[in-house]
Amino acid sequence: MQDVYPSRFSTRTEILPRVDPVVYCRWDATAPLTRAQTDQFETEGYIVLEDIFSSDEVRQLRADTQHMLERPDELDPYTVVLEPGSDNDVRSIFRIHDQSAAIARLVADERLAGVARFLLGDDVYIHQSRLNYKPGLRGKEFYWHSDFETWHVEDGMPRMRALSMSVLLAPNTAYNGPLMLMPGTHRKFATCTGETPENHFLTSLRKQEIGVPCDQHLEAFAREHGIVAPTGEPGSVLIFDCNLMHGSNSNITPLPRSNAFIVYNAMQNRLVQPFGNQPPRPHHLATRDARPLGPVNKIPKTENIL
Repeated sequence: MQDVYPSRFSTRTEILPRVDPVVYCRWDATAPLTRAQTDQFETEGYIVLEDIFSSDEVRQLRADTQHMLERPDELDPYTVVLEPGSDNDVRSIFRIHDQSAAIARLVADERLAGVARFLLGDDVYIHQSRLNYKPGLRGKEFYWHSDFETWHVEDGMPRMRALSMSVLLAPNTAYNGPLMLMPGTHRKFATCTGETPENHFLTSLRKQEIGVPCDQHLEAFAREHGIVAPTGEPGSVLIFDCNLMHGSNSNITPLPRSNAFIVYNAMQNRLVQPFGNQPPRPHHLATRDARPLGPVNKIPKTENIL
């Protein structure tokens, strides 16, 4: 398969044009988004949907994710990632839809999966799910990056036909390390330098240093596109394109930030061999047995972790 987005092969970085669509379906009155929302996703690479989930649904999601945070010993140990320099503070928990009944229903909920099908123009499956947790006072930053660069090079995602949804489980304020985005950067692909080390995921999930853009490209992107930091209350959803440049600051406030991240990939964009020089990352980071999601319309009441 031709690599139309080569990265980590050269000592020089480049900005390559996106050759894939952003929105794969034509909008009409039956779409799950408004025309304005669809247009914003097309041009800026993100949208925020407010109050998608009720307070009862959020309460159940928070109960399940809090249980995972408090009892990581009950989880698959490979899915738990700690903060850099810590032996106790949880940074992320991956494959959460296989470890929580509520999250399993959440990822298939039509309020999310239906939007993903529309934007990607295909049946969808879960490429990756995770809980990103920033504890108060000590939650560390996530440096600027395009998710697609890693998914392409390390997982074998062929084209830009995937998106992320961040379901807010706690208030995301301007102060507690909300996700920052550079609107419009999804239309450009910033290549990266540095050969991918063996088992790179063992360190990159705690602190990523390979697969991040160079300073010159970040400075140019910021000048041209600016930076936004969408905030919101629990139950809102931030949706962003797989190639949108994003990151977040550390959280030195006493207010924890907790978001459930769901990555939807189009069935026609299933993973192939990685485009880098290493074997594929493990299943809990990149699903290779893709199965399309069926419709689900509500999150169940309290259930124990699977």
